[in-house]
Amino acid sequence: MPMMMKIAFLKTRLLLPVLVAVASLAATAHAAAPGITGPTFNLTAQPAFLNQPDGSTVYSWGYGCNGAPSGFAPAAIAGATCPAMQVPGPTMIVTEGQTVTVNLTNNLPTPAGNTSILFPGFKVATTGGVTGLMAQEAAPGGTVTYTFVAAKPGTHSYYSGTQGDLQVEMGLYGAIIVLPATIPSACTTGLHQSNLLAEAHWGESDFRLAAAAYDHPATCYDREYLFQFSEMDPNLHSQALAQVTAIQNSGVCTTATAPGCSLEVPTEPYHPAYFMINGRSMPDDMDPNYDTPYPHQPYNGNPHLHPGEQVLLRIIGQGRWQHPFHEHANHVRILARDGNLILTPDGVGLAGAPLFTTTTTPGQTMDGIFYFTGRGLNWDMYAHHAGTDSDPSATLPCTPDANGYNTSAPTAINFWEWCADHNKPLEVNPVGDVGSGGPVTLPNPLILTNGVWYSGSPYLGPDATTRATGPNTNLLPSNTQGNPASERGWAFMWHSHNEREITTNNVFPGGMMMMMLVDSREFVIDESN
Repeated sequence: MPMMMKIAFLKTRLLLPVLVAVASLAATAHAAAPGITGPTFNLTAQPAFLNQPDGSTVYSWGYGCNGAPSGFAPAAIAGATCPAMQVPGPTMIVTEGQTVTVNLTNNLPTPAGNTSILFPGFKVATTGGVTGLMAQEAAPGGTVTYTFVAAKPGTHSYYSGTQGDLQVEMGLYGAIIVLPATIPSACTTGLHQSNLLAEAHWGESDFRLAAAAYDHPATCYDREYLFQFSEMDPNLHSQALAQVTAIQNSGVCTTATAPGCSLEVPTEPYHPAYFMINGRSMPDDMDPNYDTPYPHQPYNGNPHLHPGEQVLLRIIGQGRWQHPFHEHANHVRILARDGNLILTPDGVGLAGAPLFTTTTTPGQTMDGIFYFTGRGLNWDMYAHHAGTDSDPSATLPCTPDANGYNTSAPTAINFWEWCADHNKPLEVNPVGDVGSGGPVTLPNPLILTNGVWYSGSPYLGPDATTRATGPNTNLLPSNTQGNPASERGWAFMWHSHNEREITTNNVFPGGMMMMMLVDSREFVIDESN
């Protein structure tokens, strides 16, 4: 696929992921954390086929909506649907303290037997159904009701409690987001208020579900994304389909308890070939939410941010394997695990570790904060040296705050710039673009073909192409004529550090991989789909 060929260019360590411009992705959709609102949810479990980037369709089971949901969130999201089966299941969004009711109807094929839902971390009462080993279950065609109080804010998982080695593998899992009942006042003052002012100035909408992840002032955030990691062994799915078809065609399955009316699918040995984020593999995970090619995989994965924004990552390990996922450009500061804030002994400060990889342990959830400012690059990423090529006398000021950032100018393009690098040149000789020297030598454009995605500009902000090719520099990018002059950003590859997991059916690139896009403030991030 064209996008896959484009991504292949990016798998270069350290420098090039920073320097990849994303102007050609301006129309690409971004993730947010879409879902359905409660507190009552009517779900059904049923089969469908999932689409994969290699052209295959995989028989699966999943939870979906049994009728129209109460509503969708974020409220402004466009094109939202909730099919009768989806993978992951619908993200259920509630508020701390609400009494949540989930009515589950079992529309799986009769040979699949009973099914159920577990809600880890919550005290659940049940009505109806039949008794199972781990949960009250819905028999084929039957219904069971689960009720619990959403007592713990944060990100939580739900998944089948019936024959989990098969049913979770087949796709019966999803997420619950519990929003805090009380939002700390710090989330609407200071720098968080400045970020809201910046959004308003540039005409950008706010797609957060709340202003904080927990009722703690250190959990305020400016943008959020939900990532559910899972893997799939298509051999198990093929066996399930073959057995379901054979049993149904035999006519012996008049009731679920009839002799011969059950599946015997061995779940070991286990050889997954598909590695998914939110039910999709790269590059499908960078297509819009609710995109028509994926009728049963509505959620994407494509983070996008402005420098300085506090980005909340909601992370769930939904599969059988651990996945060492690496977020390029910064560590992720962990706030909580399984909805439990990690605090200092006095209960006041946060004590979560900054992680180089967010290892997604099966069944565990994490909430963490990610941000990017450009600090430490050692060159001016806005290319302010000698002004601009169109106006050499022009320059944007950078007034450092107590921490060294330009935070007193929320309406400026270089809001949150690291002022210690202001006006620093980029490149050293021998290419000779900057006579005074700089920290980086770019590949010689005379011997490197950049491809159609890389614009050649290492700079953020308007006129980035002009700044890269005018009298102040001589970078000679190969295709700047194909990109708009008003917008420039960078792409950082986020991917599994298990190399097999960045393949789709053993072909690179694919699997658990996506792009984190950084743009300066004048580029409006549209998370409406």
